[in-house]
Amino acid sequence: MNNVVTQPIDDKQQERLVRRFGAGALHWLDGLPRLVTELMDEWGCTVEGRGPHGQTSVVFRCRRADGTPAILKISPDPALIGAEGRVLALWASTDRVPKVYAVDTERGGILLEAIEPGFTIAELGTVPPMEQISSLITELHSIPLSDAQRQELHPLISRVNFLFDLWERARVEGPAADLVPAPFMHHGHALARTLAWEEENAVPLHGELHPGNILDGGVRRGLVAIDPRGCLGDPAYDAIDWAVWQTESLAEIEERCMVLAAGIGVPHQRLFRWCVAFAPIFATALANRGRADTVAFKVAMELCAA
Repeated sequence: MNNVVTQPIDDKQQERLVRRFGAGALHWLDGLPRLVTELMDEWGCTVEGRGPHGQTSVVFRCRRADGTPAILKISPDPALIGAEGRVLALWASTDRVPKVYAVDTERGGILLEAIEPGFTIAELGTVPPMEQISSLITELHSIPLSDAQRQELHPLISRVNFLFDLWERARVEGPAADLVPAPFMHHGHALARTLAWEEENAVPLHGELHPGNILDGGVRRGLVAIDPRGCLGDPAYDAIDWAVWQTESLAEIEERCMVLAAGIGVPHQRLFRWCVAFAPIFATALANRGRADTVAFKVAMELCAA
C-alpha cells in the first residue's frame, strides 16, 4: 500500500468532508485505505497519485490494466456516487462527460475516464467564449429521456432548496454574516423557487455546472462536464455561473445572458433573474473566502439588489 493510499487527504479536505457529512466521515476515512485497495484490486487498477478532492469525495489518479489513465472517486455517501453514475450514463453518447468504467453503489466508488489535458476552467482562469458554453449546455440538455429516466431525476426545486439551505448556514456561520444581509438570501431563495416552479419545458440538468466542473478536453474533445448533480428543470439554470463568473459589472452579466440565452433557447431576462436569485450565494462564498474587498464581491452585491 503506497503513501498516496495510506495518507489520501490533508486537513482541509478532512474538514470539508466532516462539514458535509458529520463526524461519521472520520470513521469512514479510517477505513478509506482498505476500501481503495479493495476497489483497485477488483477493477485491475493501480493508484498513481491524488486527484483534486471535492466537497463530497476523495479522488485518485490511477491506471487500468490496459495502461489507460483513469480517475477513482470515492464518497462517504454511496447514494451520491450511484446517482452520478446514472446521470453520466444518460449523457454517454454525447462525449461531453467522462466514460464510466465501473461503479460500486454499495461502497461508494466510481471509476471514470481521465480527461486530458483535464485542467478545469477555474484552474485555467480564462473565460471561454459563451458560444462554447451554450453549445455544451445545449448538448447536455438535448438527450432524449424515457419516462422512467425522467422520474429518476429529482425536480430542480429540490436542488434549489438544498443549496439555499446549505449557503444560508454558511452565511450565518462565516464572515458573510456581517457582510451579506439575511434578506438578500431570503429574497434570492424565494425568487429561485418561483423560477424553478414556473418552468414547463423541463430538461435534464447537470445541476452544478460551474467553472470547477468543466474540464478542457483538448482540441478534439472540447469542453467536458464532470461531477453532475443531475436534476430536471429550467434549461437556464445550468448557465447561471457562466453569466456571472469573472464579470466586472451588471452590464457585462446582461451581455453574457443575451449570448447564453440565445444559444440555449431561453429568454435572456429569465436567465438574468436566475443570476439575481443566486447572487447572495455568490456573495456569501466570496465573503467567507476573504474576498469581500474584490470587484467580484461588489458585483455580486449589486446583483443581489438588481
